[in-house]
Amino acid sequence: MKGRLKKGRKGHVIVGLDIGTTKTCAIVGEATDTGIDIIGIGSHPSEGLRKGVVVNIDTTVDAIKKAVDEAEHMSACEISSVYVGIAGGHIKSQNSLGIVAVKGREVNAEDVKRAIEASKAIAIPLDREILHTLPQNFIVDDQDGIRDPIGMSGVRLEAKVHIVTGSVTSIQNIAKSVNRVGLDIDDIVLEQIASSESVLSNDEKDLGVVLLDIGGGTTNIAVFSDGSIKHSAVLPVGGNYISSDIATGLRTPLIEAEKIKIRYGCAYTPMIPKDEIIEIPSVGGREPREVSRQVLGRIIEPRTEEILNMAYREIIKSGYEDILAAGVVLTGGTSLLEGITEMTEHVFNMPVRRGCPAGVGGLTDVVNSPMYSTGVGLIIYGGKTLSRGTTGRAAGNIFEKSTYKLKKWLLDFF
Repeated sequence: MKGRLKKGRKGHVIVGLDIGTTKTCAIVGEATDTGIDIIGIGSHPSEGLRKGVVVNIDTTVDAIKKAVDEAEHMSACEISSVYVGIAGGHIKSQNSLGIVAVKGREVNAEDVKRAIEASKAIAIPLDREILHTLPQNFIVDDQDGIRDPIGMSGVRLEAKVHIVTGSVTSIQNIAKSVNRVGLDIDDIVLEQIASSESVLSNDEKDLGVVLLDIGGGTTNIAVFSDGSIKHSAVLPVGGNYISSDIATGLRTPLIEAEKIKIRYGCAYTPMIPKDEIIEIPSVGGREPREVSRQVLGRIIEPRTEEILNMAYREIIKSGYEDILAAGVVLTGGTSLLEGITEMTEHVFNMPVRRGCPAGVGGLTDVVNSPMYSTGVGLIIYGGKTLSRGTTGRAAGNIFEKSTYKLKKWLLDFF
């Protein structure tokens, strides 16, 4: 059980903790026989992260504590452990292949496990750690494209997998921040993998789709095809860059620039009425000024286009740009920017939709926004882990393993 229940609830409590660059969000779900119901949410502004990476543990701990306290109060649960999202420019991924001989000429679960373990035999620097080993498909003898090989006859089994690694120190700082609040970690999950659980349909994953989770400090990319993940990447750019441009271009405080972006921002200038005027707060006690909204659009549009072009170049580099029949799904807080779907269609030349969390019940109206996609996805991910009867790695294991690898790396280095 992931938390202690009050008020006679009978299900298992699963908590997703999205520690973002602009906000920290804790979402509480109750896993029942019919699915997962959202029963609580807490959110607090983040100031201890830059580009998805912890740079100030004290302020990160404070944000986590306040978000969790709010979620506990709303859900009437005492939270003891969480599934945590992770992002940042330190995240790297690659595809790998594991090959084993089949015992008994019929593939069983042990053979599959050995093949996946064999795929991990890749060169990973000592300052990095494997976060995920995600099976894509299997090959039995010469038969390719098999999703579940168990029970098939053959003498040779190959496992194609997607491996995600992260910096030991970045993982350690996330774990330390959560532990200092008094919480255990059920698992640390790559944010776009979590988001994909809540916003992508199985049909999209089969046809071929790219998920762009654009947050405040990072843009998280995941490419799916044939029902499995093919490529993932994290770009260290996001909505905060747009806010910074607005603050500089309009000479207004950064906090006001963020409000202006949310209220009046548009990423595609043809959608902005030419005669619309907005009021801009000034700095240093000066009087507010009136500016055409078109001027604001001409500040936002090039930066948004740059971020999307960086994402498009990453997909071209991956070699999967021709298999995306289902197009692009945008999610994350920055995807709420007006005109961003039209700009994405212009850059990618593909169909685009904005993805909101789905697949859960309960307080769906509260979390029905792209900014909660990762938090809800973490709960769905946790629910699937619970249903399989498996558990994620404990926080202590992550901390001890990371500390050991870091010490060994430092000893080797010096």
